[in-house]
Amino acid sequence: MHLEGSCHCGAVHFSLESDSPVPFMRCYCSICRKTAGGGGYAINIGGDARTLKIRGKKNLGVFHAILREPGERPKRSPAFRHFCLKCGSALWLWDPRWPDLVYPLASAIDTPLPKPPEVVEASLDSAASWADVPPDVPRRRHGLWPSESLVEWHDRHHLRR
Repeated sequence: MHLEGSCHCGAVHFSLESDSPVPFMRCYCSICRKTAGGGGYAINIGGDARTLKIRGKKNLGVFHAILREPGERPKRSPAFRHFCLKCGSALWLWDPRWPDLVYPLASAIDTPLPKPPEVVEASLDSAASWADVPPDVPRRRHGLWPSESLVEWHDRHHLRR
């Protein structure tokens, strides 16, 4: 599926191809919550990094979050979190550990996205006390991360194109 996205002020526009465009997972980790989560979470979808095209690159900023894992020293994440320098909109994440993928935030996508048949609630151990984690079904809940990958989830639901 071809996806078009942009920031709020229009200084950055991007497009990419995605075989997993269904916004299936809400991440409640402190990084997503603080950098992109209006509802206490962020929703990332998957795309082919080779197809990413960007207009307005001069308006892009990159943030490397600090990872604070229990029992470990804080360390800088290798992931590049892209955002608009003019309006602050969170746009996409790219990580050199998975160089073929790019993870645009569903909130930055302008193309109508399909509604997921199931929602995965991830990193609930980090959810803010005020975050509304809906109790309705069907949902899969995880204290940290699900063992099923983005691609595996889409394959299980026969949603990859």
